[in-house]
Amino acid sequence: MSELPEHLKAWPYREAHKIVERSEKTKSGDEKGDKPTLFETGFGPSGLPHIGTFAEVARTTWVRKAYEHLTGRPTRLVAFSDDLDGLRKVPQNMPNQELIAEHLGKPLCDIPDPFGEEESFSGYMNAQLRRFLDSFGFEYDFVSSNEQYRSGAFNPGLTRILEKYEEVRGVITPTLSQEKRADWSPFFPICRKCGKVYTTRITGVNPDAGTVSYACDKSFRGIESCGNQDTVPVTDGNVKVGWKVDWAMRWYVLGVDYEMYGKDLIESAELSAKIVRVLGGEPPAGMFYELFLDENGAKISKSVGSGLTIDEWLQYGTLESLSWFIFQNPVKAKKLHFDVIPRSTDDHLQARAEFGRADEDERLNNPITFIEYDKIDAGEELGFESDLTYSMILNLVSVLNTGDKEIIREYLQRYDAHSEADDAVIDDMIDRAARYYQDFIVPTKEYELPSDEMMPSVRQLRDFLAGYEGSDAEELQSATYSAGKDHGVALGKWFKTMYRMLLGQDRGPRLGTFIHLYGVKETLALIDERIAQKEAEGSDAESGDDA
Repeated sequence: MSELPEHLKAWPYREAHKIVERSEKTKSGDEKGDKPTLFETGFGPSGLPHIGTFAEVARTTWVRKAYEHLTGRPTRLVAFSDDLDGLRKVPQNMPNQELIAEHLGKPLCDIPDPFGEEESFSGYMNAQLRRFLDSFGFEYDFVSSNEQYRSGAFNPGLTRILEKYEEVRGVITPTLSQEKRADWSPFFPICRKCGKVYTTRITGVNPDAGTVSYACDKSFRGIESCGNQDTVPVTDGNVKVGWKVDWAMRWYVLGVDYEMYGKDLIESAELSAKIVRVLGGEPPAGMFYELFLDENGAKISKSVGSGLTIDEWLQYGTLESLSWFIFQNPVKAKKLHFDVIPRSTDDHLQARAEFGRADEDERLNNPITFIEYDKIDAGEELGFESDLTYSMILNLVSVLNTGDKEIIREYLQRYDAHSEADDAVIDDMIDRAARYYQDFIVPTKEYELPSDEMMPSVRQLRDFLAGYEGSDAEELQSATYSAGKDHGVALGKWFKTMYRMLLGQDRGPRLGTFIHLYGVKETLALIDERIAQKEAEGSDAESGDDA
């Protein structure tokens, strides 16, 4: 069996190699011939696409690119919408909720569009999904569950499930409670009378005739049944199969070679893998990824509309910085909130700088190879030579207390005479930093004058700056450090004092870098202003005591 080349260490290559190993083990590559290797990503159109949707398609695309690099084989990515699924509850972030409530239990493709723009609920969601994916330049083929079932494309899989009915049941029933085992069936007929899918139960199975009988009399989350009884073929969209069986059938009929999934679907994936083997197929290679959490540590929810949206991220950070955040360690849970944007932006630019200086082998493992593959394919030279960072610009905006780009640029030029190639990136950072500062930093600013304990250190740094003729960030950092150390104060408390005094924040950049950026004279004037305020405060207190 082939080995993954040692120089390819990035996780998408490891995932891509799983597909190679699967193909060698099952000989599926021989069967495919020139047919593309199939990657799939799934979408539940009960709510609008969100940042988790982007992350799954992006990660799958990165594995796809790694596989193409390893093998040179053609590939195809399917974005599959499970739009024949029944609607179980009314999403909280939808309009016309009374309209939706009237159709609970019906397939999403048979429910009116609450927005009044498409012919169905899922029609609207599917259109949004395609616009969403198209806006980020993803290459994919859209496939609808509704179309696959009702066009007959899934008929071979549905017939096979009926043939293997008891064996499929044997995979799922051990995972159910005793009282549910007897009635469980992989098939959910869509009632011919009321159109609902979750209120029906199987009353008979006839593999020879290719039919099932049902009664629409099952209670499901308060959704009313109509009492209808009927016998229908399992083909042509008369029935839907339950989620785990549906997933397996999809793999079986479409011939999916790779699919990743969230950690919450690990058990489902394991059961679906067993079912696809019962049907005579082979489950795809894949991986599970950890879920995004909101700032409180709860899973983000598209139905509730919780969590940071892509539109919100893009107000303050670039798409590439979001991709960087998503790329890192996909099997580790990440809190997704506004505070991660500056660090992700800086880390992305650092990776770009390293990419620009790297040789070909080093570039292959740099995340830039994946998150900016479209620019690389277009022949763009990627790099970043400036020492400026988003965090640094944020702190400059904070102390200047302005969003005026010309003023900010004037200060930045003192620190870094960046090249024209980096100019557009820096200009964009200034815009985003000004928005971020106004929306997130201004409301939390809390200036604080130094305590009496810290004043000797403040005065020492002030006197150093008054006599300093240079502008070296390391010398300025050393002087700041010494001002605290020479007077025996706790250094953590000392630096916090300076950040509070100068920026109105608990944390900030290296003070030597900040002073160099803001200017020695300007910092000296700021410190003198704070010292004067401190002395005035002391005078007021003494006057009060005398009174």
